[in-house]
Amino acid sequence: MDSAWLHPRDELVATMQRIYRYRMTTTSGGNLSIRDPDGSIWITPARVDKGALTPADIVRVLPDDRREGTHPPSSEFPFHREIYRRRPDIKAIVHAHPGALVAFSICRQLPDTRVQSHVHAVCGRVALAPYACPGTQALGDKIAATFAAGADCVLLENHGVVIGGRDLRDAFQRFETLEFAAQTLLRAASLGPVRVLPPETLAIDTMPQFRDLPIAPPSNEEKDLRNQICRFVQRAYQQRLLISTAGAFSARLAQGEFLITPRRRDRLELQPPRIVRVRGDACPAGQQPSRAARLHAEIYARHPEIGAIINAQPAHASAFCVTDVPLSTHTIPESYVVLNDVPELPFRRIVEDAAVLATEVSATKRPVVLIANEGALVVGRTLLEAFDRLEVLEATAEALLLARPLGGIVEMPDSAINELREAFKIP
Repeated sequence: MDSAWLHPRDELVATMQRIYRYRMTTTSGGNLSIRDPDGSIWITPARVDKGALTPADIVRVLPDDRREGTHPPSSEFPFHREIYRRRPDIKAIVHAHPGALVAFSICRQLPDTRVQSHVHAVCGRVALAPYACPGTQALGDKIAATFAAGADCVLLENHGVVIGGRDLRDAFQRFETLEFAAQTLLRAASLGPVRVLPPETLAIDTMPQFRDLPIAPPSNEEKDLRNQICRFVQRAYQQRLLISTAGAFSARLAQGEFLITPRRRDRLELQPPRIVRVRGDACPAGQQPSRAARLHAEIYARHPEIGAIINAQPAHASAFCVTDVPLSTHTIPESYVVLNDVPELPFRRIVEDAAVLATEVSATKRPVVLIANEGALVVGRTLLEAFDRLEVLEATAEALLLARPLGGIVEMPDSAINELREAFKIP
């Protein structure tokens, strides 16, 4: 459901459930708030199980400090109130203790958002606030001062993270994106030096322009594909192969058209009417397809055998994208049979370099490529085949990273690879 239609109580509960479900906070940790136009602050309560939160548990603190609710507000309420006072543009706050960002906070380091352009664009300015005792005015003053200096995301020394947004969805998406970036960086650290994008690259955020495509009633095939895309996108989100702000799925229709996920729509809440129909450089008026739409159009035009395409940035595979270490599929038969070899391409822009990237994939010889500081590009004859490849890619990357502390990885010999090629008819 569109969060704009939710009461603050329901929106706070739904967001906390999502944070808790994906292990980005604990039963007792973290708090969320929303500031109403009348100055009231809706906030999660103190000492209530985050995994069993209900709308009746949410507390409203009025501008005159009167309280409505059956519980006291979170003990961290002072810093929420102080941030809102110092930053009138902030309308919602997320505070939690996700593992990767806590790792950075206890090392008193900041995750470098320059590893991927969408991370840099979504998260804004990230800063570090000095330590103070939780629940105190001193902590509130230090966090609010950091926000007042222009930060959008604030790591707290030896504590966690606080993130502000223009609404709760915006704050959550920054929070989730920053945590995913931190996970990627921690995994990449075991591989070697991390590569970041230069300022001139980060300054470019081209969105392709689309002409208006006439409205047409959907065929049964289109209805089915719209539902398939939504199911696979939501499944990918639940498998943590995507986050709410990044990743694109598409599937080919007849007559040179295809369906693709929309730009910056929450991946977990995607519904069939939101999927965008594209033909060349045209889409229905009022809709905005993913930035990857031009790339997908180029691939479909060049490769008639390809029926589905995925762009994604799962954390384990992305660790290889931001370092110079190759991702080897010569590890177990499934990895090689499903993925073939997985080359890493130099950094390319998804929009401007779409024609070049389209030449790098094929349905059989190169169904998966990694793009430096961008992510994975996966193709298949069907959505199921493409999704399976994305899952196997991330599972392979995870296994390679988990194996590193054990010692040298032993790859299958060339004789085993040749045997797989022959047995499974791999080109």
